Amino acid sequence: MSKIYGYVRVSSNEQNEIRQVLALRNAGVEKRNIFVDKQSGKDFERPNYKRLLKKLKPADLLMIQSIDRLGRNYVEVQEQWRILTKEKHIDIAVIDMPLLDTRGGKDLLGAFIADLVLQILSFVAQTERENIR
Repeated sequence: MSKIYGYVRVSSNEQNEIRQVLALRNAGVEKRNIFVDKQSGKDFERPNYKRLLKKLKPADLLMIQSIDRLGRNYVEVQEQWRILTKEKHIDIAVIDMPLLDTRGGKDLLGAFIADLVLQILSFVAQTERENIR
């Protein structure tokens, strides 16, 4: 039976993860299935993200509040999305961007739209990160 997991990331210990956790809980993710990391999104060397990856099985669902919770680097976000959907064979739902929900568009058009939106959002996230620097 497939499970629903959630992933939360805040950039530092000073930031509060409650908003993201509440969004996941409201979307139906059980508290015990929410993984939280408190560190920068510049790479994927995050302990709880790695624990989550080990738990994910084909047909599971991963929910995140927004695409930048995976990371802010265009190439890395694209790579993680590919690993999750193509290698792990899980679905992903991004709460604040309903077009990024792989449960719905299993046909070619749905996949194309999700891929296009993902590329645009990944580009925007990296551009914002570079402008912050």
